[in-house]
Amino acid sequence: MAPTNGSGRQPDLHLVTEDDFLYEQDIVRDPWSTKPWLAYIGAKLQHGTVQEQAFVMERACLLLPRSYKLWKMYLRFRTKHVAKLNAAIFAAEYRKVNILFERALILLNKMPRIWEMYLKFLMQQPLVTATRRAFDRALRALPITQHNRIWALYVPFANSAGGDTAVKVWRRYMQVHPEDAEDFVELLVQVGYYTEAVHKYIEILNNPRFRSKNGKGHYELWSEMVDLMVEHATEVQTGYETGIDVERIIRSGIERFADQRGKLWCGLATYWIRKGSFERARDVYEEGITTVMTVRDFTLVFDSYAEFEESIIGALMELASTRAEKGVVDEAADFDLDIRMMRFEQLMDRRPFLLNDVLLRQNPNNVNEWEKRVALWGDNKQEVVKTYADAIAAVQPKKAVGAFHQLWANYAKFYEAGGDIRTARIIMEKAVKVPFKSVNELADMWIEWAEMELRNDNFEDAVRIMAKAVQAPKRSTVDYFDETLSPQQRVHKSWKLWSFYVDLVESVSSLDETKKVYERIFELRIATPQTVVNYANLLEEHKYYEESFKIYERGLDLFSYPVAFELWNLYLTKAVDRKLGIERLRDLFEQAVEDCPPKFAKILYLMYGNLEEERGLARHAMRIYERATRAVSDEDRAEMFNFYITKSASNFGLPSTRNIYERAIEMLPDDEARDMCLKFADMEKRLGEIDRARAIYGHASQFCDPRTNPAFWAKWEGFEVAHGNEDTYKEMLRVKRSVQAQYNTDVNFIASQALARAQARRAVEGGQEGGEGEEVDGEVADAMAALERQARAPIGFVAATEGGVVGGTGAKSAAPAAVENPDAIDIDDMDE
Repeated sequence: MAPTNGSGRQPDLHLVTEDDFLYEQDIVRDPWSTKPWLAYIGAKLQHGTVQEQAFVMERACLLLPRSYKLWKMYLRFRTKHVAKLNAAIFAAEYRKVNILFERALILLNKMPRIWEMYLKFLMQQPLVTATRRAFDRALRALPITQHNRIWALYVPFANSAGGDTAVKVWRRYMQVHPEDAEDFVELLVQVGYYTEAVHKYIEILNNPRFRSKNGKGHYELWSEMVDLMVEHATEVQTGYETGIDVERIIRSGIERFADQRGKLWCGLATYWIRKGSFERARDVYEEGITTVMTVRDFTLVFDSYAEFEESIIGALMELASTRAEKGVVDEAADFDLDIRMMRFEQLMDRRPFLLNDVLLRQNPNNVNEWEKRVALWGDNKQEVVKTYADAIAAVQPKKAVGAFHQLWANYAKFYEAGGDIRTARIIMEKAVKVPFKSVNELADMWIEWAEMELRNDNFEDAVRIMAKAVQAPKRSTVDYFDETLSPQQRVHKSWKLWSFYVDLVESVSSLDETKKVYERIFELRIATPQTVVNYANLLEEHKYYEESFKIYERGLDLFSYPVAFELWNLYLTKAVDRKLGIERLRDLFEQAVEDCPPKFAKILYLMYGNLEEERGLARHAMRIYERATRAVSDEDRAEMFNFYITKSASNFGLPSTRNIYERAIEMLPDDEARDMCLKFADMEKRLGEIDRARAIYGHASQFCDPRTNPAFWAKWEGFEVAHGNEDTYKEMLRVKRSVQAQYNTDVNFIASQALARAQARRAVEGGQEGGEGEEVDGEVADAMAALERQARAPIGFVAATEGGVVGGTGAKSAAPAAVENPDAIDIDDMDE
């Protein structure tokens, strides 16, 4: 039987070979099954020609037009065949494949994979319209759940196509994927659809659920929109019809984004400049420099404003020069240029004032900036007065930054300098009623008023003003530090105010008036040590010595140590100079030293002792110095003992100092006791008491380690050589060895010596890094072990160690531990 193509028609027999009859027979037996066709196609793909392969696939797709597998295989075969051909040159070949795809899609239009193959194939050809229509047909044919596969190809195709095509495609795409709005905006800007881009930005910003794929925040998107509107001011359509009001949008940002106001003001002005509305731009700049709140924003807006004015003037000057070259005279244009130049100069002159306005807008309570503003006006009296008035009205006293009272004072001084003292007094009278932040400020304000009267030689008025300032009830219970009360209620307890008042009264009034003021200060209990001293000095200057002393006593009742020490020092000095009775002076000194802390006792006792030496009895002075050695602080005790010894020796001879030396050695620490022993021994040696001196040296030896205090032992040795004999010298050597052995058995001393030796060894060896800590520990351990062995050894023997050396450190370190009998005499040492 001859093979057929499945439709009853005879196939082209020249494409069917003898090897194909088996496959043809299988197809004839079961023509509606894909299995024999797939086997036939597989065999052809291995051994057949391209024509034979296409022939078999064509017959299969004609016979089974709904087979997705056969069509997919056939279409892939055909597209692969033309893939390497130039689509423009071989357009006919590509058209054949396009027709084949169209045939396949007649019955397989719900297969997204076929559509993807077709669309990808079309995108390789220069058929923009046909490709766009194919994409549209695909979207209409496929269910919406499969549209993402088509959009994945459609969007890149639209971007490559550009122009209106891309915009129209993206508009449809936005309905499905609004999250890609940023890419759509970028496309709109590229193709010049600026108005639509702005609308899209507005839509994004009004959508609270929108999340930027690029991680941009709300402000960043808003800023991009503003930059777009400003940059393309003439191309963005604004007005009621489009719903875009650029100025309103930017002003809303100025209110909302406080840290970007300078940039936004410049952007709004630039918008009007690009629109050609220069006057509106100038109005925006003026509004900007008068409303910004930071110096940074002000600098940004002002510099942009100045640059704008310079550019306008430059353009007008170029036009003027062009007219001059042509011989054309335009008086109106020249007048306009002059006006603009004057305006620019005025702008530059206003800069310091505008900058000052910025700082005052930041904090209207900044007194220093108000003072600077006054200085800016210079000799313009009208503006200076206006500035002072504005400052006083604007500054809240409790929140003032700086000396608010100084602002009032300068305001009054301004009128005073102009000769209007009456107005200055009115200002001062108002100033002292202001609820200042602190009592000090109010006190300074009263003082400023009084000083103004003094400058104008109105001394009585100055005194009257200060008397009014310190006016208070007879017994005031007001607490100076009570912040709940106003400064006016507490100012009468201000020491600064009373100090100025008393100096003023002292200089312009009588002594009695001055004394009343001082007494009032004591009544209010606001006196300071300086007040006491000043009052006492005042009375002393007028020869009221006893009253002066009483003031010191009143001051001592008010103040305790350490302040009382200074008062006692002055009081006692003046009392001694006045040659008061000795008994009275003794009573004063006893009162002074009664509760005196050790830190301040030395000077008072020395003054007391000096008084007794000059006007009393020497033994009383010695008794005072003896009390001083117990009363002074530890750091002054040795010096006090030396002074006591010196005075005792000069008054009663050297023998009288023995008890003093003994008590000093007993009370002083070891280091100072050692020095005291040496002095004691020298004194006994001068007296010829050699045995006494030797005993003192023996007592002092317990404080002196031979290795750390060789000077002491050298001195004792010199003493024995000069005044001793063989027995005493040997006794000295025995004591020296005993003391050295005592220090060698001190655990703390041994440990410190071991550490010192280890550190010295490390320094010699160059500071080796490994095992240093272990070596130090080994030294300490060896020393401790030596002590234990020595403690366990029988009396009169020394515990043995390896090599015969305690601690294993060598012969030198073993020498102190080798003492067998403390009473034995080393003849070798004596011979040395």
